[in-house]
Amino acid sequence: MDTAMTLPRTVSRAETGDRLFVVGGKLVWLGLLVVAVLLPLLAIFWRGFSSEAGQGGGLIAARELLTSANFHWLLGNSLKVSLSVAAVVVPLAYLFAYALQRTLIPGKVIWRGVSLLPLMAPSMLPGIALVYLFGNQGLLRGLLSDNIYGFWGIVLGEVIYTFPHALMILLSALSLADARLFDAASSMGASPARAFRSITWPATRQAVFAAFCLVFTLTITDFGVPVVVGGDYQVLALEAYKAVVGQQQFGRGALIGMVLLLPALFSFGVDAWLRRRHGDAMSVRAQVFQPLPSRSRDGCYLAIVLLICAALLLVFGMAVYSSLVKFWPYNLSLSLNHYQFEDTAGGGWLAYRNSLTMALCTALIGSVLIFTGAYLMEKTKGQPSLNLALRLLSFVPMAVPGLVLGLGYVFFFNLGGNPLHVFYGSMALLVVCTIAHYLTTAQMTATTALRQLDVEFEAAALSLKAPLYRHYLKVTVPICLPALLDILRYLFVSAMTTVSAAIFLYSPDTILAAVAVLNMDDAGNVGGAAAMSTLILFTSGSVSLLLAWASRGALRRSQAWRQTAPGQ
Repeated sequence: MDTAMTLPRTVSRAETGDRLFVVGGKLVWLGLLVVAVLLPLLAIFWRGFSSEAGQGGGLIAARELLTSANFHWLLGNSLKVSLSVAAVVVPLAYLFAYALQRTLIPGKVIWRGVSLLPLMAPSMLPGIALVYLFGNQGLLRGLLSDNIYGFWGIVLGEVIYTFPHALMILLSALSLADARLFDAASSMGASPARAFRSITWPATRQAVFAAFCLVFTLTITDFGVPVVVGGDYQVLALEAYKAVVGQQQFGRGALIGMVLLLPALFSFGVDAWLRRRHGDAMSVRAQVFQPLPSRSRDGCYLAIVLLICAALLLVFGMAVYSSLVKFWPYNLSLSLNHYQFEDTAGGGWLAYRNSLTMALCTALIGSVLIFTGAYLMEKTKGQPSLNLALRLLSFVPMAVPGLVLGLGYVFFFNLGGNPLHVFYGSMALLVVCTIAHYLTTAQMTATTALRQLDVEFEAAALSLKAPLYRHYLKVTVPICLPALLDILRYLFVSAMTTVSAAIFLYSPDTILAAVAVLNMDDAGNVGGAAAMSTLILFTSGSVSLLLAWASRGALRRSQAWRQTAPGQ
């Protein structure tokens, strides 16, 4: 009698716990996304179109801005730079990705590691290195008929900064190839060039457009490179930064922010439309493509890869070297004087410690929230409307540049009547903003890993009456540990190098290392800026290597089930 009476209560408790985990978790995630993504974006439009005194000035101010000659000049400069950078980066990244995926060149791991260096440093570092290479007192100044400051300086800096972003997209696209198609083309007598036009290009042109849009958006919304090597050549992103930080013209900053949001939204919309039309790149019967040896082809692509890697190593090597030079160019003896940040303006070691704190909090908290949110959306049933709202809000940050998101945080969290105003200028707000900024990429990584798991895992847990949260911790997390570590590494490196959103949100006590680079460069301490950038670069690289080394044992244990059984 006692057993019969207690059994339904036990089942009821398990079901209640599962429902609390699923529905409660989704509602909490929805609330966080609304506060961290939706409300700051709505605040930009409110500030930009509000006709109240001290706000954006309404439609009259917007019309005056959009019809002014200065705005047309800034817009023209931004479009010219962004289109030029995209036109240079995408072909170079395509050739580099093709060499890594479709040829047999040696040292692929090394070349790929070199190509990812710009991801581990703030966007100002390429500009600082270009100053030391081609500036008025640069090492290679004689190679240029004019100085580096202006249009070409911005283009070169942005090419270096955006190259790995385009490369990652194209590497993913070129990794998908069905060997049967190439075998059929070869049997029909098609030349390699004809096979490329008929097979490779149609399968990757959507990725090429996505890479072009990404590079264009990153360039038009970045002010790190223009602030260092722009000179008198002004762009919209730099104007928005100056309007808010330098001139306290928040309404003008909001209007320019909305303008910068348009190309990102357009690119995101067209890319989503093309993805639906493109369909799946490979079928389940596809065979892995293995390139055949070709000395002439591999030699040409190896030369291209070596030239690109040499350029990247020259830029980053120059940045490291300049941080160690005592007094450029008059005293080239090596010294660590530039690393004595406590003696210089800009933030010093406090900024570096703050960046480490923010990066660790962003990586740990962000990976848990994002992976759990992705699990609740992908692996639990029910609440279709709630799932749809979560998916939409999770993808919004992909179409929102960091500069625009940072402005939204200023306008929303700096409102006097907002109870969340107490977080303004705090480390907590910087962590939230950084997680929101890089949410979509991490979410897509988690979703891709979770979709590879069979739905029978959850069905087995339910049939065994095991709580869903326990199944999530004991089964799902260990199986998806590689993707979780990728998210952790991505969030840490991104938090260490971010500047576009955080530039508006820090206080004297929460200044970050990447912001300190900007401040030191503005103060004329270019050597100190190079030193701090180098420190960020080595920290990001060291933590990435350390995380990969420390996780090898955990990966071997958690992924042992993937190994082929003996005798099979």
